[in-house]
Amino acid sequence: MRAALALLLMASAGHAQDAPDFAAIGTLFAERCVICHSGSDAPLGLHLDSYQGVLNRSENGPVVIAGDGMSPLLQRLRGQAEPQMPLDGPPFLSEPEIQLVADWVGAGMPEGTATFTALPERTRPAPGEDVLWADVEPIFLKVCAKCHSDNSKVGGPPEGLRLDTWEHALSADERVAVVPGNPEMSEIWRRITGLADPRMPFDGPPWLPDDDIRLIRDWIAQGARAADGTPAPIPVGARVRLRGTLTGKNEVDGARFTVDAGTRLDKPPTVGGSAEMRGEVQPDGTVRATRLRAR
Repeated sequence: MRAALALLLMASAGHAQDAPDFAAIGTLFAERCVICHSGSDAPLGLHLDSYQGVLNRSENGPVVIAGDGMSPLLQRLRGQAEPQMPLDGPPFLSEPEIQLVADWVGAGMPEGTATFTALPERTRPAPGEDVLWADVEPIFLKVCAKCHSDNSKVGGPPEGLRLDTWEHALSADERVAVVPGNPEMSEIWRRITGLADPRMPFDGPPWLPDDDIRLIRDWIAQGARAADGTPAPIPVGARVRLRGTLTGKNEVDGARFTVDAGTRLDKPPTVGGSAEMRGEVQPDGTVRATRLRAR
């Protein structure tokens, strides 16, 4: 699709007098926008996967106004309004790509006669089916990337955690947020379920729907695989911290860990009491406690 878009941009540059129609604009939106702005949970109800969807109002009003070079959509694409779009940028749209949209708006947003077919929405895996990054990526981009990305609306990704790519979600720069194969020990799953504070998304409620939470849990439990099925590497030695209720011996909120002679025990917690466990991920994906204490 990127090659087709490049050809459209070249054709537009070579025929500046010809205004682009929605076939060209739709191809660009399909490449960079519709992963978020489609489906029943499109942010602000804005759909960019069809001509009529673009013309319809978002919850904040119209995003494109025929002939208006300062339409809200153009301001977002240029970074004149925050957050700049696409939300998973940088990289954002190139100057020729933004100009293509501006030319279309300036020409009155013609629909044209060419047929544009939006990408089909990915079928959500049912319980028990394989879950890949491509299945959970739209959730993270629609709900989480507004804070957890380099384009963060809060000035930077909290705790250094970025959720705009598979590689970033698996990063262990400060503490690991995903322990492949072990959702109970994964901070992302704990935050979206409310087991850890603050519950996410930070601007909730509403929180994530139960089916979104289930999908993310299945993705982690199945090895947090990439879009092509590649299993995530086990982040051996990465740090983990749990704060919650000791629900059993060597278990916080159902997340099991091991304790050995090297574990520092400060005010050992009792079952049913509040506890904090700090640990390190082992080669088999389990966690060894380096410190355990009552809180």
